[in-house]
Amino acid sequence: APRRRIVVAVDVADGAVTAASDGGAEPGEVTVKVTVPLAKAAAVHADADDAERAVTAAARALAAADGGDEAAQTVVDEAEDHELLWFATQELPNLLGRP
Repeated sequence: APRRRIVVAVDVADGAVTAASDGGAEPGEVTVKVTVPLAKAAAVHADADDAERAVTAAARALAAADGGDEAAQTVVDEAEDHELLWFATQELPNLLGRP
């Protein structure tokens, strides 16, 4: 399958999440402690087709970037240059390739 970043936005109670505690956590990164059905999704954000090559390269470079390799970090950063598209929940079947 093509590599793409996918973000599913959901609303959960404050007690259902904990702040990420590892040193590599991004600001605002949380861990959801409960199972959230996909039907509870508020929106989905996904890469466009033109991001596939950059996201694939970033996935391959991620471990090295996490280890401090600056060239690998540049590859990861290039994927972040692609803005995520917004999809309403009604569009999920088409996004997943299920008419």
